[in-house]
Amino acid sequence: MNPIAFDSPEQTAAYLRTLPAIRERCGRVHALAQKGELEYFEYHPEKERDAAAFCVEIIKRDFGSNFASIPPHGRWRHLDAGRPRVQPLIEKWKASPNPPDTKEISRRLIDLFLVSVLLDAGAGNAWTYKENVSGQTFSRSEGLGVASIAMFEQGYFSSDSNNPHQVDAEGLSRLTAPRVAEAMQVSEANPMVGLEGRTSLLVNLSKALKANTTYFGDSPRPGNLVDFLEAGSKQDESSGPRRIHIFALWTALIDGLAPIWPATRTSLGGISLGDVWPCNALKKHAQAQGDELVPFHKLTGWITYSLVEPIEKVLGWKFEGLEHMTGLPEYRNGGLLVDLGVLSLRPGALDASLYPDPNSGIPKLPPSHPAIIEWRAMTVIELDRIADEIRKQLGLTREQLTLAQVLESATWKGGREIAKQKRPATGGPPIDIESDGTVF
Repeated sequence: MNPIAFDSPEQTAAYLRTLPAIRERCGRVHALAQKGELEYFEYHPEKERDAAAFCVEIIKRDFGSNFASIPPHGRWRHLDAGRPRVQPLIEKWKASPNPPDTKEISRRLIDLFLVSVLLDAGAGNAWTYKENVSGQTFSRSEGLGVASIAMFEQGYFSSDSNNPHQVDAEGLSRLTAPRVAEAMQVSEANPMVGLEGRTSLLVNLSKALKANTTYFGDSPRPGNLVDFLEAGSKQDESSGPRRIHIFALWTALIDGLAPIWPATRTSLGGISLGDVWPCNALKKHAQAQGDELVPFHKLTGWITYSLVEPIEKVLGWKFEGLEHMTGLPEYRNGGLLVDLGVLSLRPGALDASLYPDPNSGIPKLPPSHPAIIEWRAMTVIELDRIADEIRKQLGLTREQLTLAQVLESATWKGGREIAKQKRPATGGPPIDIESDGTVF
């Protein structure tokens, strides 16, 4: 293990906020797993083929052999749960007396998608949302997605009554937990995990928008990222698609959204790092300050995946460098690995007090627990490995089946389906996480 060396904690902190750092640091944890040196998990690489085969069956069931039709992982699918909502909303805008131009349509979609992702942290097993228009009931990510687009259409995030379909700093600053609870139909009989946390993210987003006009404009809203990205883009003289590197979007989100994360998160060199955590298994190998830290940036990654799609679809722009994006270290992708035996908790590694219901065999841990850090780090690298094995079994290249398509059609969906098979009463993950609404 040869850690990348930096001259100062500030340089290390800057590195830990980059995309390549996620795969590199998670790779360090995976290297320890290969030697049996993790504290909490045992690694069973011989199970990867079976996990990939499980995913392949799901892909074939849902898409046959039409792999090119698999959409990328993103929030769009959740917003369209049960019925199309995004495209009809676009058509509604186009048919209005003063229709927005293509760039403004893209701005509105970025407004919607970004806020929807920030509301997407796990809601728990009990919460549901009933859509008034269709009468359909949704839960989990789909429920949060359908609720968020309803809030957007009702102008919850806008301060301008003439332009309700936008998200702006002033509108976000007026949000309160009771208002969000009402919009999301939360009650004693319909409880939501992490309500306060996700509300605080949105209120903090208001402050972040105002503080970062470089990214979000003088009239701050998430959608103004379009103008920032355009300024740094390239376009061939032959009038090909405008090209943007994924690092530009990533940097805007990492820097621009930095103020929204809880102040209690890990910091280094006086810089708050967000979704970055110390890994006990790395500490014994640390040679410099920060060597034990592992970045995940899950919500930032989820936002990035979710914004790429509408920008490419609506504006026709093309993102480069998407191979730097990683799989998302959350409980569906990670749960797939545990439920299919690629990872297993070491017997006796967790104290009995961490099992609220001893009969279930499911521990409940805070996001900061070192076992969760190991689990998430292993998930990032294993998603790469399982994606490669899926391609091998299907005879496809990385260009023919991207990681974003694997996440959408196989691992995330597979994690949910195996959880429902093994725990039909709840459909919950094999390891429960105490969600505060800001991580998962």
